Amino acid sequence: MAGLTKDTPRPTEIKLHRQSRLLDIAFSDGKKFQFTCEFLRVHSPSAEVSGHSPGQEILQTDKQKISIVTIEPVGNYAIQLNFSDGHNTGLYSWDLLYRYGLNQETMWQRYLQRLEEAGVSREA
Repeated sequence: MAGLTKDTPRPTEIKLHRQSRLLDIAFSDGKKFQFTCEFLRVHSPSAEVSGHSPGQEILQTDKQKISIVTIEPVGNYAIQLNFSDGHNTGLYSWDLLYRYGLNQETMWQRYLQRLEEAGVSREA
């Protein structure tokens, strides 16, 4: 997993749309990504969600109506998102958010596939 380097694009704008539950992030290289709060919550980098090693991910369900309550800066390298279900232990570094932006569609399809395989719905 690549870490933050001097070449990692940095966010130039982070904008939360509370009504539509979308987070827009523009990066210094001109790329712009839009994430649903649900996507960011189910892909939280916290150990609680991603496990302590590959293959230990905990499938997150019933997060379709989740929203971000607050966004806290963490140094010059990350943000901490506080979600409406109380989850707030994931640190979203710039390189992680950038990687999520580049791979969002694949990640989302894999998530939907995992839900289907588990026989659960995105809704309660």
